[in-house]
Amino acid sequence: MSVHKDITKHSSKQNQLVQQFMILDEHRERAIDEAVQLCLNEQPFTTDAINQVTNEINVLARQGVVPQRKLVTIEMVKEYAAKLNEPGCS
Repeated sequence: MSVHKDITKHSSKQNQLVQQFMILDEHRERAIDEAVQLCLNEQPFTTDAINQVTNEINVLARQGVVPQRKLVTIEMVKEYAAKLNEPGCS
């Protein structure tokens, strides 16, 4: 019975990490979208909020259950925004 409890506890912890990851990843995507929109509107922006969430995700990733995410640079946002402005992109 002890093994069953240990497995259940382990699975529960992994599930909790995945749930946290999904919430943080959603926040990261929203922060990226905001930065891209500011860039497209030629407004000043930073990647601070994106990278704060990215760092939180990477702390979770060190526990081996969820993937790491790359830090985002201003240049990366500008390149992505430029691609969105190309003809044929929507």
